[in-house]
Amino acid sequence: MIRGYARNGIFDEALRLFYKMQETGVQPDNFVYPLALKACGGLLDLDKGKKIHCQIVRNRLESDVFVGTALLDMYVKCGRIENARQVFEKMSKRDVVLWNAMITGYAQNGHSNEALKLFHQMLESGVKPNSTTMVSVLPAYADLGDLQEGVWIHDYIIKNQFESDISGRNSLIAMYAKCGNISIARMLFDKMSKRDVVSWNAMIAAYARNAHDKEAFALFRQMQLSGVKPNSVTIVSILPVCARSADSLKGKEIHNYIIKHGFESNILVKNALIDMYAKCGYTQVARQLFDRMPKKDTVSWNAMISGYVSAGYNSNALELFGQMQLEKIKPNEITMLCVLPAFSDITDPDQKKWIQDFVTRSGLESSVSAGTALVSMYSKFGKMEVAKNVFEKMSNRDVAVWNTLIAGYAKTEYRNEALTLFSQMQLEGVIPNSSTIVSVLYVCADLAALRQGKCIHSYLIRSGLELDVYFCNALVTMYAKCGRIKTARKLFDEMPERDVVSWNAMIAGYGMHGYGKDAFELFSQMQLSGLMPDYVTFIGVLSACSYAGLVHEGWQYFDSMNRDYCITPRMEHYACMVELLGRLGRLYEALDFIKMMPIKPEAKVWRTLLSACRKHHNIQLGKRAAQCLIELEPQNVVYYELLLNIYAAAGRWDDVVKVRKLQKDRGLEKSPGYSWIEIKNRVHAFVVGDKSHPQTDKIYAQLKSLVGHMKAVGYVPDTSFVLHDVEEEVKEDVLFSHSEKLATSFGLINTNPGKPLWITKNRTVCSDCHTALKFISKIEDREINLRDSNRFHHFKDGLCSCGDYW
Repeated sequence: MIRGYARNGIFDEALRLFYKMQETGVQPDNFVYPLALKACGGLLDLDKGKKIHCQIVRNRLESDVFVGTALLDMYVKCGRIENARQVFEKMSKRDVVLWNAMITGYAQNGHSNEALKLFHQMLESGVKPNSTTMVSVLPAYADLGDLQEGVWIHDYIIKNQFESDISGRNSLIAMYAKCGNISIARMLFDKMSKRDVVSWNAMIAAYARNAHDKEAFALFRQMQLSGVKPNSVTIVSILPVCARSADSLKGKEIHNYIIKHGFESNILVKNALIDMYAKCGYTQVARQLFDRMPKKDTVSWNAMISGYVSAGYNSNALELFGQMQLEKIKPNEITMLCVLPAFSDITDPDQKKWIQDFVTRSGLESSVSAGTALVSMYSKFGKMEVAKNVFEKMSNRDVAVWNTLIAGYAKTEYRNEALTLFSQMQLEGVIPNSSTIVSVLYVCADLAALRQGKCIHSYLIRSGLELDVYFCNALVTMYAKCGRIKTARKLFDEMPERDVVSWNAMIAGYGMHGYGKDAFELFSQMQLSGLMPDYVTFIGVLSACSYAGLVHEGWQYFDSMNRDYCITPRMEHYACMVELLGRLGRLYEALDFIKMMPIKPEAKVWRTLLSACRKHHNIQLGKRAAQCLIELEPQNVVYYELLLNIYAAAGRWDDVVKVRKLQKDRGLEKSPGYSWIEIKNRVHAFVVGDKSHPQTDKIYAQLKSLVGHMKAVGYVPDTSFVLHDVEEEVKEDVLFSHSEKLATSFGLINTNPGKPLWITKNRTVCSDCHTALKFISKIEDREINLRDSNRFHHFKDGLCSCGDYW
């Protein structure tokens, strides 16, 4: 009777009879104890299992192979692998069933290395594996992802004639798929003379897991045509494919199949449906399914929270997270990974602290995944010190968390820290992946850190990755932004394959250097190659028109976007046109253009107009643009500084004082402008009035000499932006200590005559420095290359490549 209940999964009744039997005076034997232990394992009732274990010890049945195997299996199901191993070690006689139980226990509890060690001990002990052993050990090889070891076990299976077993073949398919070799998995599948539902599921899951969505769908259709009915495992494998490809039509078809075949009550299927609808943008449908679930597990909550976050409904995600805790559903690591991005919208410091405290209390801070999510969250808040603190507390740091912190610093003014972290990462033995390399290359591009960029290029060549389109695109951008536009073009021409990003990177590079003609020629070549331009392409082309001051061409390309390519202009395109008109002083035409925009102008459009007003000394229009900007972004100090420059240039010092007071009242401080130059593999940075450099005396002496020569050939300092209550001589001293002039003077002292100088500045070059560098290039017979926050200026023979449009 006990056996009947246990075999049919009615474990409560099996245990009730087990205890009643003993009350009547009938003692269990080595056949009954395994049944009772099976019931304990089925109920995950560790306490009852331990009490039965004590009875077994008292009755001296622990060494019995049937009882020992059942004990071991009970501990494994209750998640107590260490207790299972103690039982295993005490067994004097171990048959293949006992070895299989222990190997399966390790494999199912994520201890793949231990499972494989035990398998090799089994072979050494002379116990011959059977097909069950293979089914148990293959998932362990799959989890390790070691294809070489996987091939070895496959050879062993063939030699010992286990390959004909359908369950063994299914496990092999799953193993090759997890090791990333889909082609061998499919070959094994196609060779099977007989396939069960597990075979189809293994191959569909293999395609789904490796993002081969078309193949997964095709196999799902083929499965049904072959007469094999999909089960709940099939559905749970194929629904994430619909979610990833946002294919709601296929998702709805599968939902109809689920209803028709009665899978709707399966909690795993319901969770997958919620995830699919949420990721396809149907969050209301997902929520209806969620609310109608009679029983929800943590995965259900995670799926709905993740769906809200993916759709950008962070407030809904946070509300659901709160409701989850009210219902006393304990969040797990996945919950935290799902909900943490939603906290990026929160500005309340108390709430930010609460989430970190919650993660700490939950014991998730030490988890690699949760720690990575915290680092990501604080990086989005701009709290890089806190993000770094969380990072340093993590005992285990994988490549993902390094990438997260590097990417966080890459978006701040402390981009140098990203390069420092990259070096530290390698010293600690963490191997960079493609995301690391691309992030660091873009940091090198932003910092004009050519030496580090070249080092990474060398690393890619040594690794045989230099021709990969993903890396080539980043390299083209890096060389272009580091001023080596010819090297960028050489790389571009040598690429065996180019995508839209490749063309966009090269077009943008030419535009940044003021080579409008080259940008337009490349755009024509792109069209001839058969690739359709996207909205980014037109940002590059319109920027090139702006940098080159080509209004007619700019209007042609702007009109062509929608007319010829069905690309609706975005805010960036409108900003490019305002910049183009503003550079040429056509300010009211730019204002009329803004008024006619079909979308509400954002800050970048008004900022562009304000910069143009500063350049052309239009106070009235500049004040209007500044007011619009301050309404949109009242905490952005840059707009106040631009307005100050306009008032200062016009000599309206009362207005300067008013703006300064407004800045002070709002607690806004201007971040320092600085320039840097790389000499002999070392970067030297300067701020205005800098006297901290060891060669300060020589730098200022060189500048004094240069100013004398410049004035002798017609240079007149532009002191209009320096405060009115400062003496003229002092005004000139302030101008001559600007960071780009200091960097230029240092470069002249420390390089051979005739060698080009490469300088980078974190702000737009001022008009006086622009004029001065033209004079210096002529006097010193030097090419001076300056990259400011907007573009490159190539000074040579007293002229600049920008044509004085910047």
